[in-house]
Amino acid sequence: MDMDPHVSGVLPVRLAGTQPPVFFVPTGYGDFSYVSTLAKEMEVDSPIYALPWPSFKDRSLTLEEIATHTLLTMKKIQQRAPYRIAGYSSGAILAYAITQQLLRFDETVSFLGLIDAPLPANSPKRSDAEIILEMVFEPLESLDDERFELLQRCARNSSVPQLLQKAQEIGAIVAEADFYETVETYIHFQHALLNYQVPSLQVEIHQFYASELPENFRAGCTPDATEAKKIAPMHGWDRVLNPEAIHAIPIPGDHVTMMAVPENRRILARALSLCLSSTPHPRTIGP
Repeated sequence: MDMDPHVSGVLPVRLAGTQPPVFFVPTGYGDFSYVSTLAKEMEVDSPIYALPWPSFKDRSLTLEEIATHTLLTMKKIQQRAPYRIAGYSSGAILAYAITQQLLRFDETVSFLGLIDAPLPANSPKRSDAEIILEMVFEPLESLDDERFELLQRCARNSSVPQLLQKAQEIGAIVAEADFYETVETYIHFQHALLNYQVPSLQVEIHQFYASELPENFRAGCTPDATEAKKIAPMHGWDRVLNPEAIHAIPIPGDHVTMMAVPENRRILARALSLCLSSTPHPRTIGP
């Protein structure tokens, strides 16, 4: 197999292995730091790579185009199939879109792992400020309900800079110099994600789903996320795939603690390793 392990921007988490590499894509925040800690617990005879987002200088990129750019980076490392891809949270939808591009060219995807990734729902149109409220401020455990509700009211009628200014005024965040640029990147990826029409593909998926709801979930602020959680274990993917093509594996913890708590992460790593080891050859099941 033709491989080049050193590609700019790609994090080679593990280089040794005789089996095809495993590529992890970033989360919806563009973060792939989770890969290093997860890979330390995985027992697979494969190289492991963490892929970056492509440049977002072109703000009009669709998710399919983002997937194509990411795929080109993968191809610099591994020129030939079979491919093995995984992702966490909404970033896993990018892994699905990459698979879509590979299948278009009759490439083989022998493993597609989604780590607690609900099928994107058709949600009401949200402003950029409301997107940032959900992504940045809803998960903050240090943000009390009173200040969160203040930001929630602000997001309904404000621009992103106004929301972030209010957040700084009330001590919700301390913005670094590049924070605003990072936020703009979040927004672009979320727009691409929301506009993505998830196709039915002839592929199996492994859905590693969190078996618990978060204790600190702010009721009523993100109804789509709440509804998606109720769809477990398939997380809605049976709407576009044959249920027989979905392998649902429960992992202890909620969406965050399944990765953040060491014991939960070890169980996730073992489950990933087992699935990767038991699916050396691809099978396809029609939708």
